[in-house]
Amino acid sequence: MPATILIGAQWGDEGKGRVADWLAAQSQVVARYAGGDNAGHTVYVGDRVFKLNLIPSGVLHSHVVCVLGNGLVINPLNLLREMDELRGLGVEITPDRVIVSSRAHIISPAHIALDKAAEQARGKDKIGTTLRGIGPAYMDKTGRTGIRAGLMHDPEAFADALYAQIEAANVQLAVRGLVPLNAQESAEVYIDAAMRLKPYVRDTSHYINQRLAEGAQVLCEGAQGTLLDIDHGDYPFVTSSSPTAGGALIGLGFGPRHVERVVGVAKAYATRVGSGPMVTELDDAIAERLRGTGEHFWDEFGTVTRRPRRCGWLDLVALRYASQVSGFTELVLTKLDILSGFETIGIATAYEINGERVEDMPSTIWELVSAKPVVEMLTGWEESLGEIRKPQDLPTAARRYIERVSELCRVPIRTVSVGPERDQLVHF
Repeated sequence: MPATILIGAQWGDEGKGRVADWLAAQSQVVARYAGGDNAGHTVYVGDRVFKLNLIPSGVLHSHVVCVLGNGLVINPLNLLREMDELRGLGVEITPDRVIVSSRAHIISPAHIALDKAAEQARGKDKIGTTLRGIGPAYMDKTGRTGIRAGLMHDPEAFADALYAQIEAANVQLAVRGLVPLNAQESAEVYIDAAMRLKPYVRDTSHYINQRLAEGAQVLCEGAQGTLLDIDHGDYPFVTSSSPTAGGALIGLGFGPRHVERVVGVAKAYATRVGSGPMVTELDDAIAERLRGTGEHFWDEFGTVTRRPRRCGWLDLVALRYASQVSGFTELVLTKLDILSGFETIGIATAYEINGERVEDMPSTIWELVSAKPVVEMLTGWEESLGEIRKPQDLPTAARRYIERVSELCRVPIRTVSVGPERDQLVHF
């Protein structure tokens, strides 16, 4: 059977976790392919809330094997903590159910310290990193000085590599006048983690290709979003990996002939955490309501950072661009229910840059910073959507909103979510 790639179509926080949970029910393997524990996927199952950072959302389905691919950077301590938390919630975590790529790179205390030091040095020009060492770990990977997870099979060699990496980081920290790390203590903690994680580490590229050959359905679960892609996002306000369709193939190690579906996920409005341009951002009562304050509480705060999300109307210029980069075959629109009660709802159909109308995504940051949204206002609806499960039961204005978004982004919308629960989905 073929592979499905799940992509965030905005700046992350689109609701990919619950979409992955839904698609995982139809899959045998669910594999993360990029990022690290800077991702935050939230899944609601009844009255229980599962917050996942590294382990794919498919872990909540007992028949699914979860893969942490070679494209990830992994903090062993945080991975073990997440495993233990899931066990405490009754989720089975064994080497048969969770597999870690031997080619994935390790986030060390050195990376975390350097991440914090670099962000502090940027001052008012901060990128908005989660301070979890993601960027420095990817820098060491491309600089060919990183530590791969496979080295945990040799604890002594792993300890030596970790110690050397921390000592090298201490030189940089000293130059900046910062307190150095205790290499010995840090190495000891990581060695203990390596001993626990050893049974989970193997060649995941071989495993995924083998399962595809056997006819398994493989779901490739993305993290972050297209507009944070290192190449195709709002550089330099981006992550350090490629959360796009191309990134899935590289981050898991299989070929494009296996891919049948590329599912984009977008909120029915726009949100962003951290710095960087956001053309449709609002700074008024509408933004406050979209964010979820006062009597309306939608929890529009970063799953990982808990920073308040910047909010605005849906940006169709950006959504078309995301579809172009990854080749969406369909789109899932989440949080449509949040728009209930608005008299009118805006969508940005184009930008205005220096007096010129632009319908395609600008490729430079200075153009994005100067862009103004060209907003089309649509009629809103009053009805609550939480109990609706059939398209024909949606208010006429809500159906028109969905149709207009699909028309402008040139991709069919096959599913919308009308609440946080597993079953609060409307399929077209």
